[in-house]
Amino acid sequence: MKFGSFSIEAAEGVVLAHAVKLAGGSLSKGHRIGAGDIERLRGEAIGQVIAALMEEGDVGEDEAARRLAQAIAPDHLRLSEASTGRVNVYSTVDGLFVASRSAVDRLNSIDPAITLACLNDHVPVRNGDMVATFKIIPLAVSGAKLDLACEVLRSTSAFEVKPFAGRSVSLIATELPSLKPSVMDKTARVLSRRLVASGSHLVRETRVAHHVEPVAQALLDALRLPDSAPKLVILFGASAVIDAEDVIPEAIRRAGGEVVQVGMPVDPGNLLVLGRIGDIPVIGAPGCARSPKENGFDWVLDRILAGEQPSAVDISGMGVGGLLMEIQARPSLREAEARTSPAGKLVTVILAAGQARRMGEGGPHKLLAEFGGVPLIRRSVMTAIGSRSASVIVVTGHRKSEIESALSGLDVTIAHNPDYASGMASSLATGFSVEHARDADGILVMLADMPGVSSDDLDKLMAAFRQSGGQSITRAVSRGKRGNPVILPKSLFDAVLRLEGDVGARYIIETSGVPVVDIDIGDAAHLDVDTPEAVIGAGGVLKG
Repeated sequence: MKFGSFSIEAAEGVVLAHAVKLAGGSLSKGHRIGAGDIERLRGEAIGQVIAALMEEGDVGEDEAARRLAQAIAPDHLRLSEASTGRVNVYSTVDGLFVASRSAVDRLNSIDPAITLACLNDHVPVRNGDMVATFKIIPLAVSGAKLDLACEVLRSTSAFEVKPFAGRSVSLIATELPSLKPSVMDKTARVLSRRLVASGSHLVRETRVAHHVEPVAQALLDALRLPDSAPKLVILFGASAVIDAEDVIPEAIRRAGGEVVQVGMPVDPGNLLVLGRIGDIPVIGAPGCARSPKENGFDWVLDRILAGEQPSAVDISGMGVGGLLMEIQARPSLREAEARTSPAGKLVTVILAAGQARRMGEGGPHKLLAEFGGVPLIRRSVMTAIGSRSASVIVVTGHRKSEIESALSGLDVTIAHNPDYASGMASSLATGFSVEHARDADGILVMLADMPGVSSDDLDKLMAAFRQSGGQSITRAVSRGKRGNPVILPKSLFDAVLRLEGDVGARYIIETSGVPVVDIDIGDAAHLDVDTPEAVIGAGGVLKG
């Protein structure tokens, strides 16, 4: 390829390197100059163009990018159309992205004109996430170099996505007088949330004394019980593992297993134990895994859920990048415009689990107050059903039976949150953990005590979310002041599952860095009825 300035008289067949503005429009970058174009250029007194002249054996940028992308194994991947020398690659499953640095480096060393950029090795991705991009730098490349690059991609796996496969998980937790039961309850709750993305389930929890024999027996019991999916056992010790002969590793050996590794070069997460009993993996979780924040436990867990069998060499090789310092290493992905069906499915989660403390001790429940003869909870759910939401999930908690009775006959999914007293975060996580919610492109979070919100208001929010390509947070406001409901995009679902305590979506909105689109729905965005006076003032009648 020859690149430079070409006289109009010799420009037929060259490819423009820069757009050329004309009185009647423009010729775009990448446009091949034809005889008609030359007449137009001459008519506007343009005598030179910056362009590239293709030589024998050259391949244009889009065709070159297309060939590169088509040389990779297509399993669990989707390719965008080639444009401006670029093809983006997307995952079609929830899984673990795995890359070979040597293969990627080998391809990128063939010619600076041929590039492949991808995510870090062994990071979890969701269906629709961008995982790699092929980019041709100039307007064309040597066909011989392109063939060599394609052969590299065909002969070795530069990258792939390994889909997560659900497992039946047994949790064995040891007890000591110094460990509060509430901490153990939180441990099980946090673990359950970690398993959601892979379709795995915590099927049982056993609590035993912090001694070798009871832990070994609990392991054997867990292995004997029938499960519907491949087994995984996770041990949480009441005391940290400080030696290869400590309680957790020794119990694995006593149950007939092998200890693969004690300790890992990831912080937080140093004190992890990995073992196997037959073909069943056993993870001795570090204490930091009681928190939803990312740590070394996630790195090992994700590999197992993606079908890998981590070895001692694998774990000892995690030191580079292993200093997490509470920084989330999950990919922040982009290119919303290349999604196949942006924001195609929206699900509504209605939060109706709270204890309504401001209604007074032993007072009536605000969600059972009647508006126009209809309980507020039923009214709110009917509003959501009347919108363009694909489905409606109601999270219940306090006075569960009465709330659910008020919803009799409605086409909704009930998700009970037994931990509702811990705060809003647990209710959000409960709703977002429902299987068909995980498949949505966005989730509209609606408070059940907002009688002024209409189906049209919800539709306005959904329309704005779709117009953003499903990549923004969409929030109801009134006269510029933030309110509710709010729609969260799929990229933030995992962040919701990591919330703890009485923390709602506002924390994510303010810290995620995701663009926020505000939609004014009037006073309804601020009208919630938290007190008896508010119920009556909004036109309600106290009941229940």
